[in-house]
Amino acid sequence: MRWDNLADPVGDRARDAALFGADAVTTRTFDTPEFRGITFHEVRARSIVNRVPGASRMPFEWTVNPYRGCSHACVYCFARKTHSYLDLDTGLDFDSQIVVKVNAPELLRRQLASPRWHGEHIAMGTNVDCYQRAEGRYRLMPGIIAALRDRANPFSILTKGTLILRDLDLLRQASEVTDVGISVSVGFTDTALWRTVEPGTPAPERRLEVVRALAGQGIGCGVLMAPVIPFLGDRPEQLRATVRAIAAAGATSVTPLVLHLRPGAREWFMAWLEHHHPHLVRRYERLYAAGAYAPTWYQRRITRQVHELAREYGIGPARAGMPRRIRPAGPLPEEPLEPTASAAPTQLTLL
Repeated sequence: MRWDNLADPVGDRARDAALFGADAVTTRTFDTPEFRGITFHEVRARSIVNRVPGASRMPFEWTVNPYRGCSHACVYCFARKTHSYLDLDTGLDFDSQIVVKVNAPELLRRQLASPRWHGEHIAMGTNVDCYQRAEGRYRLMPGIIAALRDRANPFSILTKGTLILRDLDLLRQASEVTDVGISVSVGFTDTALWRTVEPGTPAPERRLEVVRALAGQGIGCGVLMAPVIPFLGDRPEQLRATVRAIAAAGATSVTPLVLHLRPGAREWFMAWLEHHHPHLVRRYERLYAAGAYAPTWYQRRITRQVHELAREYGIGPARAGMPRRIRPAGPLPEEPLEPTASAAPTQLTLL
């Protein structure tokens, strides 16, 4: 595995600026059911705040990614390509070889205090999920949120994980001093599709329970309806069922995003498609013949259908440039929580 000469894939430095060296890596395995078959590579990163390339479609400029690789094992995950920078494959290795930046909270606190940092919005969960299974053991997010809270730095979180509910108190505290946006990703409610395409994630209904729990605590939460998977999750009745469930959960908004297949993800997804739905391979080859994204006409059709359903069920699309602030649900404790040892603000919308 190559650790030297590695830059973060969304960083603004050349790849010959290593983020950590081989002497800083500790490899661990844990013989427990939730971690069986997964190897963790604990590293002490040299940088944690990463600039998004100017050509990116993302509506934010800065990200924090405490993990690389993701046990959610979504077959379409666009971040798969990043594992090739470590001489790991973008398939099973991405799902089971997880890089953990164990010093992320302390490093973030130091970087936020730098006079060169001007308090820009930071997005999390946009590369791999910061609330994936590993977070239950390593507990990096409490320290990260505390660091952002203490500097009143705006941030947003996108997740498929239910573990975010653990950090509700910290999120409320942060909302007292800055803008905090939370989105949960639910692309479909089809259980059979979920079991094969997102095998390591909580079920869609459990993610919607997170939305419902947040709403019950006075915390606004949008849903990124992503991905809408062509020919498997895009039938009108499927879209209706998903939007209806999102609305029933109390989401503040729903934003659709059609599946895109970047290099690394494309090969793995197409191999999955060949195994599970071979009759669709030629249709996908035609639909994605021009590159990673579905044709504009198809994206617009899905967006129009979802927005019409959202209006019918009383919710609307997320509006770029409108960060959500969590409404506090009670007094703050007298003493702030300590972190775990170890572009303007935008709403989190990946359009």
